[in-house]
Amino acid sequence: MNKADLVNIVAARTELTKTEVSLVVDSLIETIVDSVVDGKKVSILGFGSFEPRERSARQGLNPKTGEKIKIDAKTVPAFTAGKLFKDKVQASKD
Repeated sequence: MNKADLVNIVAARTELTKTEVSLVVDSLIETIVDSVVDGKKVSILGFGSFEPRERSARQGLNPKTGEKIKIDAKTVPAFTAGKLFKDKVQASKD
């Protein structure tokens, strides 16, 4: 599913137009991204949490040459699924 599919499904389930739903989806994504960039954790009950995580510096290997390289420390975005989300995915497999 891509963003257009999501907008179409939400518009079909609500009485909102695709333009209105697209605006809401864009605003939601922008708000989550901005909050994580600012170092904040965003928790959506029943869905999951978005947060920044620190990765420490480490040694790596260049796969082409086998040469050791230094990988710098960095901050990455992370998502952790909530219990309800995990339970629904697991139930669909049973």
